[in-house]
Amino acid sequence: MGKKILVAFDDSDNAMRAVEYVAQSMTPDSQVTLYSVLQDTATLCDMNSPELIPYFKSQQEAFCVLEDKKRELLTEAQCRAKALLVAKGFAESQIQIKSEPKKKGIARDIAAESQSGYDLIVIGRRGLSGLKEFLLGSISQKVLQLVHSTSILIVN
Repeated sequence: MGKKILVAFDDSDNAMRAVEYVAQSMTPDSQVTLYSVLQDTATLCDMNSPELIPYFKSQQEAFCVLEDKKRELLTEAQCRAKALLVAKGFAESQIQIKSEPKKKGIARDIAAESQSGYDLIVIGRRGLSGLKEFLLGSISQKVLQLVHSTSILIVN
């Protein structure tokens, strides 16, 4: 019987490597959720407050166009990831794409989602040097620290 797998997913190469690992290493009867946490920038795009500094106000539309493009790129990456899994034998009905706005923080939101009965979390490791990762931390390291009841696989 397949596992219920949560893949922490964004539009990065690291996230796609995590999907490739799942496609090659897990049984096709597994249920896979491609889970994305979206930055809550819609609020900034909707702000129309006179207190906003003039520079931000003048650049607000350009910022919102960039955010729309970022979401479009994420959607395209999610479709590529799903197609990769289907090509490796996973049933389309076994693959779920789930995107939610950030609530507490990306790592905390992934940890909260993992409590929904997943057997495994698969996450790509961010490509930082050892020193930068030590100083800044990474989403994968934070998830590793936060999650205690689900196995975690960090893919290089």
